[in-house]
Amino acid sequence: MDVYGLLGNPVGHSLSPPMHEAGYEALGLDARYVTFEPPADSGAAAIEAAETLGISGLNVTIPFKQDVLDAVNPAPLAERIGAVNTVDFTGDTPTGYNTDAVGAVRALNHHEVPLSGTAVVVGAGGAGRAVAFGLADEGLSVKVANRTESKAHALADAVPDATGHGLDSLPGLLADADILVNCTSVGMEEDETPVPADALHGDLAVLDAVYTPIETRLLQDAAAAGATTVDGAWMLLYQGVEAFERWTGQDAPVDSMNSQLREHL
Repeated sequence: MDVYGLLGNPVGHSLSPPMHEAGYEALGLDARYVTFEPPADSGAAAIEAAETLGISGLNVTIPFKQDVLDAVNPAPLAERIGAVNTVDFTGDTPTGYNTDAVGAVRALNHHEVPLSGTAVVVGAGGAGRAVAFGLADEGLSVKVANRTESKAHALADAVPDATGHGLDSLPGLLADADILVNCTSVGMEEDETPVPADALHGDLAVLDAVYTPIETRLLQDAAAAGATTVDGAWMLLYQGVEAFERWTGQDAPVDSMNSQLREHL
């Protein structure tokens, strides 16, 4: 049996176990997905222990995404982002990937959003870094807007063809933008949005990384403006799909994984 899992603290809220196990069941794989919750300062030790125990793959979440970088051989994109959320133990050494970037790109692709033009990324934290690099690698011009403007500039300096801005610049940035991605927690379990409703328009595609609630205030405002909307569960799904495919070498049963994910939301 292959054992995969999630390394984080806390992990009790995670939707990854039912999503991945639905994938194993759909393909008839002899595999299980479990959770590991070591102390917050033991990420590197946990990677070493997992390798010793013969774990086949791990997802990595808060607070370990940066800590495990030194314990794995990071793929180029993960190294540029500065965070690992997926580890593959099937090679000679543990390899670290960041599938958040791919998750956002595949979520937009699923909704037939053209990956061209200008993207506005709200938030310069971990998710914002991943999405900014992912979209830039697709050839988009990226505008990073963040509450603390200096953090937006710092991220933009690391991302090709990117600029940094404060949140007060959003109306001007969005006027000619093609894609908007919210990578902040604003809207999570609250009726708030980081983006003024009157800055949204029908030529936008709007992805909100928040998935609780599934239809955030931002997505409601975007739909009212005629924009294409992509809820955060799609990004969550496709980052998991990317990890699943790296681990198993098989095409993920996306429909089965998506159905189980949404059943648990």
